[in-house]
Amino acid sequence: MKALLVCEYRDGKLLDSSYELLAFAERLGADSAMVLIGDAANAPRYGGKVYLAHVAIYGEYNPDLHKQLILAAVARENPDYIIFQHSSYGWDLAPRVAAKLRLAQVSEVVGIDGDGFEVGCCNAKMRRTVRPATARAVITIQTGAFTPQSEPHGSPAVEMLDVAGSGSVEFIGYEPAEEKDIDLGKAEVIVSAGRGIGKKENVPVIAALARAFGGELGASRPVVDAGWVEHSHQVGTTGQTVSPKLYVACGISGAIQHLAGMKKSDFIVAINKDKDAPIGEVADVLVVADVMPFAQALTARLQK
Repeated sequence: MKALLVCEYRDGKLLDSSYELLAFAERLGADSAMVLIGDAANAPRYGGKVYLAHVAIYGEYNPDLHKQLILAAVARENPDYIIFQHSSYGWDLAPRVAAKLRLAQVSEVVGIDGDGFEVGCCNAKMRRTVRPATARAVITIQTGAFTPQSEPHGSPAVEMLDVAGSGSVEFIGYEPAEEKDIDLGKAEVIVSAGRGIGKKENVPVIAALARAFGGELGASRPVVDAGWVEHSHQVGTTGQTVSPKLYVACGISGAIQHLAGMKKSDFIVAINKDKDAPIGEVADVLVVADVMPFAQALTARLQK
């Protein structure tokens, strides 16, 4: 089995998420090669083959040309799977490549189940296993779902890619994200509210616990989608990625999108009445309790 891994390159740098593609290929048991539209100085720390196209010629974003470059690498490598990150870059390019090659596409994979792929459903509350209808397939993987087990290392064997054409899109640059009223990335302590707190009226209780810790209030996506908390407080792949010294998850089950945004925290405490909640897999301490009474008791104790 062979996998072609499509790296991402932005603002003159290889994105670290590219190494998650390697972790996924290892889980598959596939031999891998990588393709990068970038520069040799920022090639992956990887002991395999890298198909390289010069970013100075093809740009950091040019879907027409990048598709042609990936197809050129596919023609040389003949992989069973072509794998992208489930990112704006992958969202754009993966279906273009799948359509051109007439291959099935499986999007936002969070796990591997035998010969199938686990994807989220029901707003990430559940998972289902899908299998491609074609012998080969295009895959996008959820950021944070496949973590490398060791630091990347090695020097790649580089093969150059070159295609003709100019593309129909001109890349101008990146637009800064809208300024947030709170930057959770700088917080040393974050206490986050999840759907398990029950209702909007309970948010102040979690906010009080955050203040008692001298920290900031965070939230999961369901809480933000429900309008209980502003989006600027959202932690996860569609919110902010954080790594505080202490992260307290209150009533958060632990969807992979949320875990990807906070699992690098130094110390994680999870409060959940479900002892089997996925958040327990990353928590240093799992408190099995009804969230609201426990949060109120802990706040009172801290205030003393």
